[in-house]
Amino acid sequence: MEDHQTPVPQDTNKIIEERRAKLKALREAGTAYPNDFYRQNLAAELVEQFENTDRNTLDLNPVVVKVAGRIMLKRVMGKASFATIQDMSGQIQLYVTDSFPGKEEHEAFKHYDIGDIVGVDGVLFKTQKGELTVRAKKLRLLTKSLRPLPEKFHGLTDQELRYRQRYLDLIVNEDSRLTFVQRSRIIQAIRNFLIARRYLEVETPMMQPIPGGAAARPFITHHNALDMRLYLRIAPELYLKRLVVGGFEKVFEINRNFRNEGISTRHNPEFTMLEFYIAYVNYEYLMDFIQLMLLEVAKTVLGTAKISYQGREIDLSKPYERLTITDAIKKYHPEITDAILNDRAALIAKLKQMNIAYKPEDGLGGLQLTLFENTCEAQLFEPTYIIDYPAEVSPLARRSDSNPGITERFELYIAGREIANGFSELNDPDDQAARFLDQVRQKDAGDAEAMHYDADYIRAIEYGLPPTAGAGIGIDRLVMLLTDSPSIRDVILFPQMRPEER
Repeated sequence: MEDHQTPVPQDTNKIIEERRAKLKALREAGTAYPNDFYRQNLAAELVEQFENTDRNTLDLNPVVVKVAGRIMLKRVMGKASFATIQDMSGQIQLYVTDSFPGKEEHEAFKHYDIGDIVGVDGVLFKTQKGELTVRAKKLRLLTKSLRPLPEKFHGLTDQELRYRQRYLDLIVNEDSRLTFVQRSRIIQAIRNFLIARRYLEVETPMMQPIPGGAAARPFITHHNALDMRLYLRIAPELYLKRLVVGGFEKVFEINRNFRNEGISTRHNPEFTMLEFYIAYVNYEYLMDFIQLMLLEVAKTVLGTAKISYQGREIDLSKPYERLTITDAIKKYHPEITDAILNDRAALIAKLKQMNIAYKPEDGLGGLQLTLFENTCEAQLFEPTYIIDYPAEVSPLARRSDSNPGITERFELYIAGREIANGFSELNDPDDQAARFLDQVRQKDAGDAEAMHYDADYIRAIEYGLPPTAGAGIGIDRLVMLLTDSPSIRDVILFPQMRPEER
């Protein structure tokens, strides 16, 4: 087994001082930061196109290229040197000699540093080991890197540093780059899925006079010119349903939301959500629709319906289980009987026994939900719809015709966390107004997450909201699932952090 000695820690200040001296020399020569180099080729595309071309063919039919990227490795060997540069697509090797591009340029290259960005004109050839390489004909230093990259064998392993200095994480960690490429592809696949089904992509306000569409504590700001308080959006729901009233019967928005809540492996105060609405269907339709969407997105991005998350396989093509809140509680905790679940005093006693915090003002449905969230959520690894939520915790969802105490609402859980929330929309303006008033009473009683009364939304649906179903899907959590990422910070380029100590 090869024995790697621990490298001597870098003296960052000394390295920066040395590199600034090199930059000073470049400035004096008048060539510090040129911007007239136009790249024509990407590393990965060259490798894909020519990796199976033999050496003789490349020698007989020279392929002229123009590449640029960051130096990641460098080996100086007398009259010849090798380097590996990295661009947005991947890496490719360079070959620099006294003959090409010339002794003077080669000598200058020897003093380039890991992290410097270079532009190269050259031709392709293959080394004796068969590695596709660019033989440099012209070589230019485009950007001087003043700070050293992490040491080769250790990389950037400090998790907090990776989140704070994402630019550095992306330079040195290929897995991080791939995660965010996959994130982009996931969002694009969702967008294509909806547009192909005639959904219209729209944009709704991110600063709102009344925050609505979810139960959450908002961020507050102030508009100076209008001298008015505004709230950062906690959800776009009420605006999207106004558009359904206006005749846009299939709409969606991939939006940024802001909620003034704690930070965890599943929560970031600023997050991305897909919300979409369709007229003349109900929540049963949506559950099938979302399963089809996730299946197609997984196949498009990953090429398979079977994914691995934290060592366990999930097959997105299998039917999703559907359970009510009480069914789920009894499935995972059979000792909790219907008698307990349907008796408020007994349910409170059970919550106390299990040391679960609850809101004393909650009704039976709210207490059942608290018990479910604390005892069942984490066990829902396989895709599962929890359905028919109590009306008291679902102020925007339509009541069930057969049982007015519950609503036509679902939440989708995969890998122990909520991925989606949807329901048949409440389109009865009188019922909606009454529920808004109940939310206001809860807010007046001290519930900071309760909703405001939105009179304009009531006016909108008084014009007539057709039977409609809508859902929200957490993009960040979906990306976590499809990229096998354990923390939401791994899939947000710049997650919220505490102020950096200096």
